Amino acid sequence: DGTNAFRPDIAILLNITPDHLDRYNHDIEQYADAKWRITASQTPEDVLVLNADDALSMARWKRGSAAGGTAARVIAVSTEQTEEQLTSALNEAGLTPWGYATVDALPHPEIFTIYLPHLNPFTMTIQELALQGKHNLYNSMAASVAARVLELRSEGIRDSLAQFDGIEHRMEFVVETNGIKFINDSKATNVNSAWYALESITGPVIWIAGGIDKGNDYASLLHLVGSKVDHLICLGKNNKKLIDTFGDRVESVHEVSSASEAVQLAYQLGLPGHTALLSPACASFDLFGSYEERGREFKAAVRAL
Repeated sequence: DGTNAFRPDIAILLNITPDHLDRYNHDIEQYADAKWRITASQTPEDVLVLNADDALSMARWKRGSAAGGTAARVIAVSTEQTEEQLTSALNEAGLTPWGYATVDALPHPEIFTIYLPHLNPFTMTIQELALQGKHNLYNSMAASVAARVLELRSEGIRDSLAQFDGIEHRMEFVVETNGIKFINDSKATNVNSAWYALESITGPVIWIAGGIDKGNDYASLLHLVGSKVDHLICLGKNNKKLIDTFGDRVESVHEVSSASEAVQLAYQLGLPGHTALLSPACASFDLFGSYEERGREFKAAVRAL
């Protein structure tokens, strides 16, 4: 909101999805406008790395620089469209990217490729990435694009992405005990982040969710929860919306008021092959001082099992 004069040389906008709507009159367009301000002061000398699979981001790009779009050179990133599909879609929309990055699904294993003017294409095998999952693929591709814009060496980029250990509270593996994996994704304070967390996990899930609802619409999670989640543990003071939405899609629903209770219950419910996932989709401030505190208490409880 306060980026009136901020002008990044390279801006990255990974998505515009509902979050903090309580601050924006529950209006996604107001929220999208606020996020789009990252590029408001950019010029044709600057670069905007944009998720071409995100409808709200693409809609703002289509506005054109004179109508609140962007004056920056846009590099479009897609994990859902091939090079041919992406370039065709952009051409039909009247959009001309400065560069683009796509996933090639034909080779096995899959690779992603970055195409920038005057540089050789950058490629990397997706299986080599230290962080797996669709959301991490977007992150890795966008980071690679920024590094290539700066003309960093391809081998250095590949080595960094293959060795990156991840960040605390973001799909952070804690421990596996009695065949149950515990993952701390406390930073997932919105529905979209929880979607990517659930999408990335193979096998049955015990989902620990809840906290302060920021105007959440859980519709996008219905299929994932129905197909992956066995048990829902609600960690929050007011869990009615979660229970009403998912109560008939899981085997059991439970309410707890501490991270320790959540972990103990997940351990009791779990079987070998289960993943106990803390991915709240909500803010933490009803029971915790921050998402970091929530994550640290979760990890401490897991390690105390």
